[in-house]
Amino acid sequence: MDLDIASLRKEYADGGLAEADLSADPYDMFHRWMQESIEAGLHEPNAMVVSTVSADGRPTSRMVLLKGIDERGFHFYTNRSSAKGVHLAGNSSCALLFPWHPLERQVRITGEAWDLPEADVNAYFATRPRASRLGAWASHQSSEVASRAELAAAYDEVAARFADDEVVPVPPMWGGYAVHPAEIEFWQGRPGRMHDRLVYRRTPEGTDWTTHRLAP
Repeated sequence: MDLDIASLRKEYADGGLAEADLSADPYDMFHRWMQESIEAGLHEPNAMVVSTVSADGRPTSRMVLLKGIDERGFHFYTNRSSAKGVHLAGNSSCALLFPWHPLERQVRITGEAWDLPEADVNAYFATRPRASRLGAWASHQSSEVASRAELAAAYDEVAARFADDEVVPVPPMWGGYAVHPAEIEFWQGRPGRMHDRLVYRRTPEGTDWTTHRLAP
C-alpha cells in the first residue's frame, strides 16, 4: 500500500511563545509546561525520548518515563546493562525530548547523565508495583531472547524466588540517572511553520542561564 506521507500536514495555530512568557529559571518554565500538559489530559506527559550514542558513534533513541526533577537534573531509571546504560557508561552526553503534540509543543534538553545515588534508586524502586519490580529482575534489557515464552519463564522463576519476600530488592544491575542540562529549548508551533523556539543555555560558570531565540 502506498502512503502519501508527504501530504500529511497540520497548521499550527493554537498559540505562541514570547520572551516575556519565559520564567527566569528553565526548571520553573518546565514545571509550568508539564503542569499544563497534565491538566490537558495528555497520555503520559512524562514520557520522553532519551537519545544516547554508542562507542562507535551510532545514535539510538527510545521512550523512557521521567520520574523526577531537582537541581541535579531530570531523573529516569533503567537497567544499567541495557543499551542506553552501556552507552552512558562510555559517553555521558545525551538528549531528552518531550513530544507534547496535542499542545503543539516540544521541550528539547541536552546535557550529561550522572548516576543517581543508591538511596534515590532504592526509594524509587520501592514505589514500583510488585509486578514491575519482578520484571526488572526477569528482563536482561536489550539482550536477545528466543521467544515470549522464554521471558515468561524467567518472570515465573523470579516470582517464585521472591514469593515469600514482602519486599522485592533492587536488582544489582538496576540504577538511575540525572540528566544535568546544558540547554533546554521550549518549542511552540506557529502558523506558516514560523515556530517559536526559545532556548536557555548555561553560562560558562554554570551558575546562571542566558536565553536565545532560534530560527524555526
